[in-house]
Amino acid sequence: MSENMPVNYEVDNGLGSVTFADEVIATIAGLAATEIKGVAAMAGNVTSSIGEMLGKKAYSKGVKVEVGKEEAAIDLYLTVNYGAIIQDVCKGVQENVRKAIETMTGLKVVEVNVHVLGIKFEKEAPAVVEIAPAEESAAPRVK
Repeated sequence: MSENMPVNYEVDNGLGSVTFADEVIATIAGLAATEIKGVAAMAGNVTSSIGEMLGKKAYSKGVKVEVGKEEAAIDLYLTVNYGAIIQDVCKGVQENVRKAIETMTGLKVVEVNVHVLGIKFEKEAPAVVEIAPAEESAAPRVK
């Protein structure tokens, strides 16, 4: 095994050890998230976008993981379809990702944070109309 390969989870089951790389956990999370109705796409970077144009599927695109010896925390960055109930989509993603990782790896998932970065429209979105900002009040608007 390469010294540069990130190995975060190791189990000694009496027969030997089992290890998982971050990429494995991220791939499971990415696939589980895209199974949920309302998820349009996972966010990515330039490298993953170029890879997809060349035919390579990046299943861990838009996923950040932090894995310890027994637990994992996941951050997912995604786009949802217009008209979907965002809270329901996010809850479905959180539950499906947690279940998939815990079932497939035995790790306990302590966090699944979903970051909605955009909305995908079926048709071209209308032109954006700029509205002048309202005057700021001294009291906070939200709690």
